[in-house]
Order: sequence, then structure tokens, then C-alpha cells
Amino acid sequence: MRRSAFFIRFIGVGVLFHVYVGWRLIPAAPVGMPLKVLAAAWLVASLVLIPLGMMARNIEAQPLSDRLAWCGLTAMGFFSSLLLLTFARDVLLLCVHLADWLRGAPIGSPALVADSALAVPILAILLSAIGFYNARKRAPIVTVDVPIANLPAALDGFTIVQISDIHVGPTIKRPYVERIVAAVNGLAPDLIAVTGDVVDGAVPHLADHTRPLAGLSARHGAYVVTGNHEYYSGADKWIAEFRRLGLTVLLNQHVVVDHDGAQAVIAGVTDYSAGSFDPAHSSDPAKALDGAPPDALVRVLLAHQPRSAPAAAEAGFTLQLSGHTHGGQFLPWNFFVRLQQPFVAGLVKFNGLWVYTSRGTGYWGPPKRLGAPSEITRVRLVAATA
Repeated sequence: MRRSAFFIRFIGVGVLFHVYVGWRLIPAAPVGMPLKVLAAAWLVASLVLIPLGMMARNIEAQPLSDRLAWCGLTAMGFFSSLLLLTFARDVLLLCVHLADWLRGAPIGSPALVADSALAVPILAILLSAIGFYNARKRAPIVTVDVPIANLPAALDGFTIVQISDIHVGPTIKRPYVERIVAAVNGLAPDLIAVTGDVVDGAVPHLADHTRPLAGLSARHGAYVVTGNHEYYSGADKWIAEFRRLGLTVLLNQHVVVDHDGAQAVIAGVTDYSAGSFDPAHSSDPAKALDGAPPDALVRVLLAHQPRSAPAAAEAGFTLQLSGHTHGGQFLPWNFFVRLQQPFVAGLVKFNGLWVYTSRGTGYWGPPKRLGAPSEITRVRLVAATA
């Protein structure tokens, strides 16, 4: 019932936004009537396609659901830029009109009004094309050195390759995953950390497309924790599937890695919100350390959401690896992530705990990334200098 109410509100807001864009741009654009009609028709189509794209995963028929998702989610990405630029245009025009009024000049520049109405959709197309390319290309390698005080010599240079938020689903399929796996293995890591939101859909639809993850190879193995999207997609079945693929799933658990005589604790928690889906899966960083050797100075926590950091710091972890935020993925969402998460991207120190937040290796929803590039993260533990 709540989901239905949310979706009705979403459609209502979408109608208002589409009407706003059409009202502000179409009459002012210096183009003929056929192009104005075409623009209006596109807005109507967008209004229909966007909710269809969001609901497509609930359609059993393949490949119809994937095609609807591609169309609807791509339209969503384009309209997001179109809406943002339309608003920016109105702010610009308001400033120009106010300046004209203050200096006693005739208010309004017909040429600016017309030219800007044409420039907005052209710029939206350009930004969407760049964002599409950024999203669809293989994520680049990002190397991050984490300075650890009193790091055992054997662990100096210990390498964890983190991948996060792949979101295998309607627009991310097996070839996309294969490229990620090849890049990760090419780094020859000591350990691989998969920090949640691997999938966006049910096991029967996506098992073939996640199969390349079985090829992840590292000296001490590959570990995965659940993200919120695993719970949207049937977490128990995905946990079983990840294990079948040879990944070690950490559900408020830890393993002790012996690396050339030095020990490191690698722990993982369920998603921060998991308890609302299954009380037995409530996220608990302290529980994840139960029984860990007290003399192991390096304690790494895999936690999908950065919001786990306060509990992780209190539990005594050294480093937390997270994802979830996508770094905002594309404008303007970059500015809103901090309203929900304490950290958006990168390495920060929090109450003695290092927290690294990945911008994600895939993308969610619209195939679009602007200002928040994807990443495959090579995390290296290094001895802290005085």
C-alpha cells in the first residue's frame, strides 16, 4: 500500500515537472511548429516511459522488461538534466531581468529568452551522452593508501580490491561484469571485498549474468556483504547464490587472515537497513568481531552503507570499506547524498576509524554518471609515518 502511494505521488510530481519544462521551453524556443509538436510529444512519451522503466523489473516477460527499462531509465537520466537546466535557465533569466530593472533598462532580452530555450535541450543531450559513456565504460582503477599505526611489517602493502554497487540488472549484464572481473584479477590482490548492491533483480533472471563473479581470484579469497538492493531482490536466495559462486558471505561475521605470519581480521555486516526486512539480519558491527583475536591490530569491516561507521568505530575497527552512495552518480544528486549519509566518497578519519566510501563500480537506474566516476578501488595498507 505504501509503495503504491509513493508511486502515485512520484507520477504526480513527474507530471508537474514535465508540464513546467514544456511551459518554460517550448513556446520560447526559436523553432517551427513541427519541432514544437515533436518536443511536446517527447515530453508526453517521457512521462509514460519513466514510470514504466522503474516498474520494468516486475514484468516477467523477457526481453520486454529489459527493453522497457532501457527506454524508461535512459529517459529519466535525460529528463533529470533537462529539468535541472530549465531551472538554471529560469534563475539566469530572473537575474538578468532584475539587473535590467535596477538599471532602468527595458526588462527582458527576447534573444536571450529564445536562445536559452534552445540551448537547454541541446546541452541536456550533450550531458546525457557524456554521462551514458561514463556509466557504460569499465570502471577505472583508483588506488588508495590507508596509513595504519603500528602496522605489522608483513601487512605493509597488503592489498584489498574493493568493488561495490555493480547493480547487475536490466541494463547491466554478463559482459559488463566480465570486464570488471578481468580488471580486478589483473591487479592480483591479496583479498577482494564486494561491498553490497551486487544485483537488482531475482536470482532466476540474473544468475547467468552474475556467474562471472565466480572467477574472482585473490590470495585470501573474495568476500561479499549484503546491500539494501539484495533485500529488495530476495536476500536469502542471493546469499545462497553468492556462496554457490564461491564467494564468502559475511553476515555479522569475521574471518582471520594469516598473511606471511601476521593476522588481519576481515569482518562484514549485513546492510544497515537489513533489520527492517528480516530482524535476524539486523546489522551489528560489534557482533561481527565476536571471538576475534584481541592481538590482531588490523580489523577491516565491510559495510555497505557509510552509516555503519559510528558503530564500527565503537567496536574497535581499523578500517571500514563502504559503498551505497555512488558519489551521487550524477548532478544534482551529488548534493543530496549527504542528507542521508555521513560520507559521500573517498577516505576520511572518523573517531579513530578510517572509512573509505566507494563511488561504486556500476550504476543504479539511469545509465548515467556525471561528476561522480565509477571505480574499482585498490586499497593498500601502509605503515603510518610519525
